[in-house]
Amino acid sequence: MLFQLATAAMKMRGLFIGRFQPVHKGHIFAISYALNSVDELVIGIGSAQYNYEFENPFTAGERIEMLRLALKEEGLDLARVCIVPIPDLHQHKLWVEWVETLVPKFDVVFSNNPLVIMLFEARGYRVLRPRLIEREKYSGTEFRRRVAEGGNWKELVPNSVAEFLEKIGGIERIKLLSAKT
Repeated sequence: MLFQLATAAMKMRGLFIGRFQPVHKGHIFAISYALNSVDELVIGIGSAQYNYEFENPFTAGERIEMLRLALKEEGLDLARVCIVPIPDLHQHKLWVEWVETLVPKFDVVFSNNPLVIMLFEARGYRVLRPRLIEREKYSGTEFRRRVAEGGNWKELVPNSVAEFLEKIGGIERIKLLSAKT
């Protein structure tokens, strides 16, 4: 029993934060990298309070569903993942402390965002930078642009996410929201 407790305490947990508006193949590539580097991964849904805006069209709950579907489609172990909504604080100096109050304890952070890297490193965290694949192609901005312009958006997201977006009327939502901007 003591050995089991010691082993459990030594597990390495990582943190990966994204807006996931929507979940795209680049996210899944980076999350796969992170999961190969740690025992458990906390995935933070950033800007969780925003939805039904062109830049943030989906609710936190919809983004959680998309993540679970995409991770399952990729064959990743959902038992090693904890998904937590993280509303924005809008005070960079206090943001990491805010995140620490919302998520389980973590040992390492995965990010390529220069501000996120600076803030977590200033708090003493090790930050690993996952390799990005075709960043100009696999981004929420590119996805929303393609949807708004009637382009090929399906190639950017896992099949399960495309099906989910169609089921919830997500594509029509983005088109409607793009007309308002």
